[in-house]
Amino acid sequence: MKLYSFFRSSSSYRVRIALNLKGLDCEVVPTHFRKNGGEHRQPEFLAMNPQGLLPVLVDGDVILTQSLAILEYLDDICPSPTLLPDSPVERAKIRSLCQIIGCEIHPLNNLRVLSYLRENLSLDEHAITEWYQHWVSEGLRPLEIFATEYSANSEHMFGDDWTLADVVLIPQLYNARRFNCPLDDYPTLCKIDENLQKNKAVAAASPENQPDAE
Repeated sequence: MKLYSFFRSSSSYRVRIALNLKGLDCEVVPTHFRKNGGEHRQPEFLAMNPQGLLPVLVDGDVILTQSLAILEYLDDICPSPTLLPDSPVERAKIRSLCQIIGCEIHPLNNLRVLSYLRENLSLDEHAITEWYQHWVSEGLRPLEIFATEYSANSEHMFGDDWTLADVVLIPQLYNARRFNCPLDDYPTLCKIDENLQKNKAVAAASPENQPDAE
């Protein structure tokens, strides 16, 4: 199994956490966004993923893209520890938490969007930071409410154990702190994140501990 990953890629970070939680042996293949004209834009990579996005998981003859799909695949092939419960209602609620981040927050503040604002629309860094912080707050505000309702003990996003929602939360808060987003209004999310950070699987997956960290 191989994971094509960039150390600061939030979506790659999600998959690294899940791989570690499940104890799956996976070779991480660093794929740099800027070196060599962008290694994700090279023909060899585009043959795997025409979108030119990370992560890409290769499992034998299987090539998978999109982190949320990859996370569910990993949970299917390695159901212990499970990250999605059996209950259809609970699964749907956990997926909704994931999608608030994966569909509503992250797409508006990933590298290619910020680069477009900078290079094509000529926005300065102050305006770009305001853009980033606005869309992060738009997503975290309702996520805080849902987490308060769904969490059993403010240690996990849903119930009292790990789910995909925890895996997706960690990288988003990491990025929020990188961009100095105010987090005082999200005490439940921050408390959950603090608890999750104690797990060795998270530390091993963190950007600064990756082979391509800069």
